Amino acid sequence: MGFMADAVEAGKVRAIGVSDYSAEQLRIAHAVLAERGIPLASNQVEYSLLHRAPEVNGVLGACRELGITLIAYQPLAQGVLTGKYQPGDRPKGIRRFGRYYRGDGLKKAQPVVALLREIGEGYSKTPAQVALRWLIEREHVLPIPGAKTGRQAAGNAEALSFSLAGAETDALDRAATAWRM
Repeated sequence: MGFMADAVEAGKVRAIGVSDYSAEQLRIAHAVLAERGIPLASNQVEYSLLHRAPEVNGVLGACRELGITLIAYQPLAQGVLTGKYQPGDRPKGIRRFGRYYRGDGLKKAQPVVALLREIGEGYSKTPAQVALRWLIEREHVLPIPGAKTGRQAAGNAEALSFSLAGAETDALDRAATAWRM
């Protein structure tokens, strides 16, 4: 962190972010940078409706406490939350080996996907857009969904065009409890 602070002071970088830091590592990095008057901007970790580890391991809490943005990678759980994949219809390529596609992973995800679809219908939005919106509405969280096409990128951006009701957010939280990891 000292070298990163040097880079900020030299004008070589504007902000410092980290990836996959634990809550303890965040606190240490934040403290070191604070001694130099430099904020820790972000921590990029996996976070989605199906991967809730940052809520349980203290990372999300530390980000909120220290004013650090949690950048959520794989916010669509390797595509599972798009509703594109059904049990018995695994994706092609390397993704098919992902934890969400092994065993009965897709089957377990269907109640969450069905609820995303149901909520989305009320807003004329896709399951992916609702899943992204769920993250956007969480304090200090910014999702970074992947997109293979311009159409997918534009679709992801539509998650910024609506808000979820509190009851909808609560229902999604309840539906995803089996996946809390």
